[in-house]
Amino acid sequence: MTAFILAVQFLTRIPVPYSIKASDEQLGQSVLFYPVIGLFIGGFLALVAFLLQGNAISLQAAILLTFWVLITGGLHLDGLADCADGWAGGLGNPQRSLEIMKDPASGAIAVVVLILVLLLKWTALSSLLEQDEGFSQLIIIPALGRSAILALMLSSPYVSPNGLGEKLIRYLPKTAAALVLSTMLALGFYIVGFWALFYAGLMLLAIRFLAHQRLGGVTGDVYGAAVELLEMVLLIAVVFH
Repeated sequence: MTAFILAVQFLTRIPVPYSIKASDEQLGQSVLFYPVIGLFIGGFLALVAFLLQGNAISLQAAILLTFWVLITGGLHLDGLADCADGWAGGLGNPQRSLEIMKDPASGAIAVVVLILVLLLKWTALSSLLEQDEGFSQLIIIPALGRSAILALMLSSPYVSPNGLGEKLIRYLPKTAAALVLSTMLALGFYIVGFWALFYAGLMLLAIRFLAHQRLGGVTGDVYGAAVELLEMVLLIAVVFH
């Protein structure tokens, strides 16, 4: 229960009136619940979409996307913005890229990337809401996005000195994480299909390649960028297929 609450507090802005002092092991275990938090977020979005039926599709999509951002506090969007600035401005220097990513200010590249990603998600949401099977896909997509964090933790070194992710990876139960990831992939295959997972997998491989090339590994910002970009790709893929 402590690990689950830690995941809720970290990944969402849901008020949890529960003060805890977690051990390092519980911090690592909390990562196992990231896809579960994604399911809760997706379920909430599906409920909102159900209640909004009958209104203009574009307005439904805009409201859904607003709730999607608000429930996470823009956590993953912030990571995406930092990566966009760091990878564009680091000029191939890993240390310089990390310094830029730690800067709280956002540059022009970050703003452009955020606008494009949100625009694509809004457009794909509009198309998805027109489909009868869109509710189940809306539930699973946030969970698959957060499963990307587990995949990166299991496959990439963490390079941000003294970052929270370093402790999370160190104490992450690797076997349990692989089992959770496999379960989510199987569930995703059943709901969104092979091609959506295939395109999402290509995106994740591209993110991992660029992170290793530019930084020598991953950071918390890379995790956030992966969540946002995989959600975007999955939304587009389920609309196309």
